[in-house]
Amino acid sequence: WQHGRVSMQSPSQEPRLTADEYLRAAPDALGDIEVVDGLVVHNMAQSEVHDLVVRRLAAALENARPAGGPCFRVSSDVGVRFADAASSRADHRLNIRYPDIMVRDCDPYDVNTVRDRIQLLVEVTSEATFEADTTAKRVLYAAAGIPGYLVVHFDKDWGRISEVEEY
Repeated sequence: WQHGRVSMQSPSQEPRLTADEYLRAAPDALGDIEVVDGLVVHNMAQSEVHDLVVRRLAAALENARPAGGPCFRVSSDVGVRFADAASSRADHRLNIRYPDIMVRDCDPYDVNTVRDRIQLLVEVTSEATFEADTTAKRVLYAAAGIPGYLVVHFDKDWGRISEVEEY
């Protein structure tokens, strides 16, 4: 990472990011990535059905807010910083995820502190993200004390919702 740009790396080097590098970058400068223990993980484009489910579920959650109740914001694909990994190397610590849907309070957004104000996270599975959505993220979100986590599963043809798991 040099002067706000990712430096070219040989194929044998894993692209990594420190918290300082992430926080210095403009919000849209890094593209469609997540960071797991400092390792940059490129997110794959999702299917039309995945996008449709995310949009409709986010709209349903937004519309379900009770009038006069507490203020909640519903967002999709917004960064959340989770606890840093226990490593002595700065480029092996950062953990940033972009949940499909996040329901949180209305305090000002800050990537470093938003995890403490989340009420619900939703991940819509896909073939590319199934393992992370059902195992790694479930553990990460539970460790962060997120009160609710939903995983939306599709049938074997990835064309229809087959199940919604709640944790």
